Amino acid sequence: MSARTSEILSWYGADNPGTLTNLSRLLNHGRLGGTGKLVILPVDQGFEHGPARSFAPNPPAYDPRYHFDLAIEAGCNAFAAPLGVLEAGARDYAGQIPLILKANDNDALRDDADPGQALTASVDDALRLGASAIGFTIYPASAHQIEMFGQIRAYAEEAKQKGLAVVIWSYPRGSSLSKPGETAIDVIGYAVQIAAQLGAHIIKVKLPTDHIEQDAARKVYEACKIPIATQAERVRHVIDCGFAGRRIVIFSGGATVADDGALFEEIRAIHQGGGFGSIIGRNSFQRTRADALKMLAGAMEIYAGPA
Repeated sequence: MSARTSEILSWYGADNPGTLTNLSRLLNHGRLGGTGKLVILPVDQGFEHGPARSFAPNPPAYDPRYHFDLAIEAGCNAFAAPLGVLEAGARDYAGQIPLILKANDNDALRDDADPGQALTASVDDALRLGASAIGFTIYPASAHQIEMFGQIRAYAEEAKQKGLAVVIWSYPRGSSLSKPGETAIDVIGYAVQIAAQLGAHIIKVKLPTDHIEQDAARKVYEACKIPIATQAERVRHVIDCGFAGRRIVIFSGGATVADDGALFEEIRAIHQGGGFGSIIGRNSFQRTRADALKMLAGAMEIYAGPA
């Protein structure tokens, strides 16, 4: 085990050996194994956005097995997906890549200003499928946030008791936020803190902008002169919000972009700011396999290099 992996595991002293073993599997697998950096392929978009919106740009991606193959060949640290996708390939690909079972999901069939998530899988499903972790989405600022906080508390408790790691997608969303507020620096930092307080080992958020949503927060950012002018500075602040960098915080790859240069610029900023990596879905599977492998290799090369 690398010194960096050992250091990261030392941050989770309350966890049992089973959970630490599964967390180490995520950290030690793939091209970035042992570096403390992660590139994960997530494929929950078929549920969250719909099959045509997700997979029509690259029709082979309708097949769940396509994503297992892509994640393995690319050398990703892990593959994250809902129950149905993992059930479609977990046996054929057993032991070839760590799995993260997404245990709750939402759909896009109605426009809800205060979204929630349905419980769509269990901790026992994760164990049955050989997953190393459960994944769970929360929407801080939604009218349903209190229910979601309670659900992940219970799921995290069970997962840790049974030796699994916990990954939280912390996506601020709801009628109390403006659209720019969903990625505001103060809101994203708060979302990271909430997920850390709820017991996440790995926290996924969107990249923050320099917008400040809350007036009370703006006064503190200005008085304390918190640097947020550049993307790397904003990433550094978000990492600080995750227990001073003692929780693994990774960043969403976002919607598909045609310009890899812009995508790599974001990844460089994450790396320079001390971020732990990226979880890249649509930017991976909505392009041809060859292009996806080239892009993922470029992302991993950045994370493997000097910050």
